[in-house]
Amino acid sequence: MTHQATASRLGRIGIWSMELRQGDPGEINDAAGELDDLGYGALWIPGAMGGDLLKDVSRLLSATKTATIATGILNIWMHDPHDVANWWRELSEDHRARFLLGLGVSHGATVGDAYRKPLSAMKDYLAKLSGEGLSADGICLAALGPKMLELARDRTAGAHPYLVTPEHTAIAREALGIGPLLAPEQGVVLETDPARARDIARPYVKGYGQLANYANSWRRLGFSEADIADTSDRLVDALFAWGGADRIAERVSAHFAAGADHVCLQVVGPRPGIADIGALRPAWRTLAQALI
Repeated sequence: MTHQATASRLGRIGIWSMELRQGDPGEINDAAGELDDLGYGALWIPGAMGGDLLKDVSRLLSATKTATIATGILNIWMHDPHDVANWWRELSEDHRARFLLGLGVSHGATVGDAYRKPLSAMKDYLAKLSGEGLSADGICLAALGPKMLELARDRTAGAHPYLVTPEHTAIAREALGIGPLLAPEQGVVLETDPARARDIARPYVKGYGQLANYANSWRRLGFSEADIADTSDRLVDALFAWGGADRIAERVSAHFAAGADHVCLQVVGPRPGIADIGALRPAWRTLAQALI
């Protein structure tokens, strides 16, 4: 499979959702089936904090018919590559074709003593997966900085940057060149009141701003120490698209204009920190009508 084929099977619009890993399995399966029916090309689920991520992937593959199920991301410190490969070999041919393995190095603050040079660790992990028979075209990297973007370009199908702006998408496309997959995540608050929208988005931005990888990424994009320390409106507005569906569509279009192949939307609900998949489903339907 070529990089272009990988991008094609994702479609242009996907959903990134931690709620697809949390809560009642029956409700999650029902929601995943609806997202598939609505035409979303890929469903991305997080795995940075571990847990039985691959079991959750298997469940979502069974709950859907056409959507790609992607990890955004599998934490390489928490999953042995041999175990990942064994799980992958047990998948049906159809499920293998609908799975994309997004890998990430997570953060020293969350991984602890096991953390070492992230670039070297990712290279070693990719080499082990290759030795187990996994194709590079079925793998992408959570790449923010230039060195990880280069690795994504040279050793995988491409990159899945998280909490980025269209300006970062343009930088990433230049680093990747023409061909490799570029699938940024875009935070979304479907709320037209500016103060309310920022109140919903700000806790997410603030939390990630405590992690060096994201803070460094935002500095490279020109955000000040004050922006990051205070979680300024400027930073929140840059990282989260808020407003009506038309405003969200404008931000998505900006990513595509900057070189994205696929944009996955993380819609956050009205109660920050509360995983309520029922509260998100109306927003997912509204966005499908506007974007797909």
